[in-house]
Amino acid sequence: MKKKILSAVLAAALAVGAFAGCGAAKGKDSKSDGTNARTTLKVAASATPHAEILEHVKSELAKEGVDLQVKEFSDYVQPNNVVESGDFDANYFQHVVYLDNFNQEKGTHLVDAGKIHYEPFGIYAGTKKQLSELTEGDTIAVPNDTTNEARALLLLQEQGLITLKEGAGIKATVQDITANPKNLKIQELEAAQVSRVKGEVAFVVLNGNYAKQAGLDPSKDPIAVEKNDGEAAKNYVNVIAVKDGRQNDEAIQKLVKILKSDETKKWITEKYGQSVIPYAGQ
Repeated sequence: MKKKILSAVLAAALAVGAFAGCGAAKGKDSKSDGTNARTTLKVAASATPHAEILEHVKSELAKEGVDLQVKEFSDYVQPNNVVESGDFDANYFQHVVYLDNFNQEKGTHLVDAGKIHYEPFGIYAGTKKQLSELTEGDTIAVPNDTTNEARALLLLQEQGLITLKEGAGIKATVQDITANPKNLKIQELEAAQVSRVKGEVAFVVLNGNYAKQAGLDPSKDPIAVEKNDGEAAKNYVNVIAVKDGRQNDEAIQKLVKILKSDETKKWITEKYGQSVIPYAGQ
């Protein structure tokens, strides 16, 4: 009987020791609070070039313990809504001016966590090939969201097609046009729809990412583009946006650091040429 009791005690001790050993092994793959050491980062993005750039840095970010999940969106509203709601950790699709305007209009609390790249706006051929071919009453399609419409109108002004009210700047709308020698019709459309009417209008004014989605080459196809060393680059740099309070999260900072690395900048330049320009500032 004593031998049986002793055997039972030894078996129990071995079982406890084995259980404790399993717990110690688990701790090597976990944080001190018992949670998994790896972090999942969900980012909403436009397809081109944003999602493509994010896909490129996935493996490098994984080495830093961050599993990047990218979901593509085709509009300019939902990517901000899902970050505001907390369903996503960040988004990558918009420039600073649009972000600020969205916050003002929607009451959201999104902030710039890192400035990544700049995409020159361009005028692309529709039914006509050169601006010199424009005639009385021709139509030019532009994005209808506040900031991108202003950007398109400023570019049309740079080309001498219209004149805007002094000081209209990045808040310009069609109501600010003070001179329109050819009585051009400005067709305002949701940004993703502009390229789809290029067979119906004289010209379209597009963001670089939507131009690429339409099969156009923003480095070769535009009739005219913004200057890449002017105010546009400062106002329209594309950013990683997060809900206020999360800009210093470790995973977010790791993502921004890799996106701004020399290796990523080189990859962006080689892949996109002058259509997507890495931001040089901080």
